[in-house]
Amino acid sequence: MTAPITRRTLLTTGATAAGVLLPGVNAYARRHPSYGVRFTLNAEVLDGGEQVTSITLHTARLGPIDPSSLTTGTFRVHAKATSPIPVAAGDQIFSEYDLDRPVTAVRLDHWGNIVLDLAYAEGQVGGGTLGYIVGKGRNVLLDLVYTITQNAPITLRNRRSMTIAGFVQGELSDPEVDAFSYHISRSGLKYRLYSPGRGRRFHAAGRGGQPLIVWLHGGGEGGLLPDHYYDNETTLRANRGALGFATEEAQRIFGGAYVVAPQSTSYWIEDGPRFAPMIRDIIAELVRRYRIDPGRIYVAGCSNGGYMTMELTSLYRGLFAAAVPICGVVASLEPGGPPLLTDAQLRAIDAPTWLVASRDDPVVPVEANSVHAHDLIPGSLLTLYDHVVWNGYQFNGHWSWIYVARNDPAINGTHIWQWMAAQRAGSGHPGHGRRAPAMTR
Repeated sequence: MTAPITRRTLLTTGATAAGVLLPGVNAYARRHPSYGVRFTLNAEVLDGGEQVTSITLHTARLGPIDPSSLTTGTFRVHAKATSPIPVAAGDQIFSEYDLDRPVTAVRLDHWGNIVLDLAYAEGQVGGGTLGYIVGKGRNVLLDLVYTITQNAPITLRNRRSMTIAGFVQGELSDPEVDAFSYHISRSGLKYRLYSPGRGRRFHAAGRGGQPLIVWLHGGGEGGLLPDHYYDNETTLRANRGALGFATEEAQRIFGGAYVVAPQSTSYWIEDGPRFAPMIRDIIAELVRRYRIDPGRIYVAGCSNGGYMTMELTSLYRGLFAAAVPICGVVASLEPGGPPLLTDAQLRAIDAPTWLVASRDDPVVPVEANSVHAHDLIPGSLLTLYDHVVWNGYQFNGHWSWIYVARNDPAINGTHIWQWMAAQRAGSGHPGHGRRAPAMTR
């Protein structure tokens, strides 16, 4: 078998061999034609991060395939995921793996390609595309090498049997992630951008242009420039924060919105006052380049990004129509140290603000951070959950951004996306300017 090549090398050369013939089918292959087939890894961002959920074998060119010849045992799938950068001795990385992926179903798609559905679930190891390096506190996009082996021949509609000689790994495909284009600002900050419309008309956009939603990632999704790692990938693949605002539901609510996800070169808290103008420059660049309504610029972020959300709104008064800090950091990271955001900064925030957190957050204590910020930000709203549970699965209590990505927080029947979309910068801000109660969920 050809020696494994990293996923990144593959994407550059398109030449990774990732399949072999088993001895049991070699004799058959000598008597019948065999063909090489490229395959695509199909991924989906779950609430707990991206996983490879199926594989498409591009077999349409081989001719019509009899689906009755396909079973879950026809193909074997082995997956190996390794860090793209060295992991220091004594450090740990979650979640590298080297294992077989169970095939749960085999089907033909609309074009006649074979699709192998794989077992996957929240919290399941063995399908993720990201690894978390503990000592560095960062997620990295893993190098994925998938090996596919054919265990039995397949049959074409003309009753001709066929064995595929080899499999060539192709791209990692995630339509939601791929809908965000790649960019780099003049300051060197990378970002991904979702552009609205795509053939649809949004009558709610109005004459002033489309809204802009700024999503600010958590600490684990920044770059690692000392390791020459700055991928512009993990901001979208680690959770559904930015992706949620690009869904059809969100786009309908906002009337078609641009969604931008900048990536820190490290993490926002490390040097917030330096990063804030860089984010502001990206916003200004987008307003110049696209038809964006400057009165409908919204900002939301989680953890580190929650801190940066409040940093931005305290610095640039009047810029943002609304802000959603999620499990944001306000207090000092060191015992007895100065706060990251002073009480004066919090009181200076004039953007309508809705904070979200979970009481069982083990990373950012809720009382000293979200509750304290709510007490000081004029007219702010606060939704507190007891735990982070979605579709019956309980996540780490720090992951309260899952609720915002699903438009779950609601006060008096109004959900958070609808509330955001109703705000306009400089318009008096409905409900702003008065002390609003906290809501417990």
